[in-house]
Amino acid sequence: MVIKNVSLDIVCGITSKLPDTGRPEIAFAGKSNVGKSSLINGLLNRKALARTSSQPGKTQTINFYNVNDFMYLVDLPGYGYAKVPETEKAKWGKMIERYLHTSQDLKAVFLLIDIRHDPSANDKLMYDWIVNNGYNPIIIATKLDKLKRSQVQKNIKAIKDGLKLRPGSMIIPFSAETRQGRDEIWALMDELTGYTLPAATDEPKA
Repeated sequence: MVIKNVSLDIVCGITSKLPDTGRPEIAFAGKSNVGKSSLINGLLNRKALARTSSQPGKTQTINFYNVNDFMYLVDLPGYGYAKVPETEKAKWGKMIERYLHTSQDLKAVFLLIDIRHDPSANDKLMYDWIVNNGYNPIIIATKLDKLKRSQVQKNIKAIKDGLKLRPGSMIIPFSAETRQGRDEIWALMDELTGYTLPAATDEPKA
């Protein structure tokens, strides 16, 4: 997709009514500090549209980013950060579950996993939770640039084994630094949302 205009259109807190956008939605889930904001900024060719934070666990809302007035990238609250009170974590969980249950336009959920580490207990819980809500998550293995090339396939296998991925599940390695994986993610999102390139106009005849 050629990015022409993007904006943060809708921000939903714990008590907010979730919107019926009427446009295709792609959701992104992942633990705090996995690189979710950096991924969204990279996909949208923006430096700071999605705010990165030195304080993991700070995002407490569901953020809807409008892309070309055609679709929404939906940033779900990060999970698994120890300093967030359990009561707060439970509220975020209910908010995410409410979104997964009620969105009429959600086409897919991408789950971000740090490629450098085996999936955490929280990663496994989130994967199973998304599956139990009726979606087969697409895995984005972030922070690819932090690994040596020789380690990549071994670590991808560790993610597959750690999450016990369902047959046919996809893993896309991604680097926010080099943008490796960006085109592959966009090609998949275009397919999921039914996006097609505008037809070329005929040249005027002399």
